[in-house]
Amino acid sequence: MWLYHRFPLSHREIEELLLARGVVVSHEAIRQWCAKFGPEYARGLRQRQPRAGDKWPLDEVYVKISGEWRYLCRAVNQDGSVLDFLVQSRRDAKAAKRFLAKLLKKQRRVPRVLVTDKLASYGVAHRELMRSVEHRQSNTGGTGTPAAA
Repeated sequence: MWLYHRFPLSHREIEELLLARGVVVSHEAIRQWCAKFGPEYARGLRQRQPRAGDKWPLDEVYVKISGEWRYLCRAVNQDGSVLDFLVQSRRDAKAAKRFLAKLLKKQRRVPRVLVTDKLASYGVAHRELMRSVEHRQSNTGGTGTPAAA
């Protein structure tokens, strides 16, 4: 059951992994175990995830996905762990608010410091969604990598 909730594996793939280790169990039994014990186990996994730090740098990258250019926005904590990401077609205030709202909903708390580049749309989103949070702007991307010239 741990394999099913921790990794993107199907019941049949887990059956094959166990069979390779000498454990004979059907995929139907695995499905029933996951239905019975899975919700409690998944809740425990979520609770054990490390909490995000109090400093959240944000950055975005312009990437080509399926032949179309998109903005990949991401938030990391001060340790470099990715907190959340969002792929969007625009880089305006509405897109920034959407990303920050998604981030706040997922993290269920606000940071002490929000670090962004000097994109004005982040300032608008910050004022509307995180007024109490300190907002720092820098010439570098949110992760400390130099901005492209």
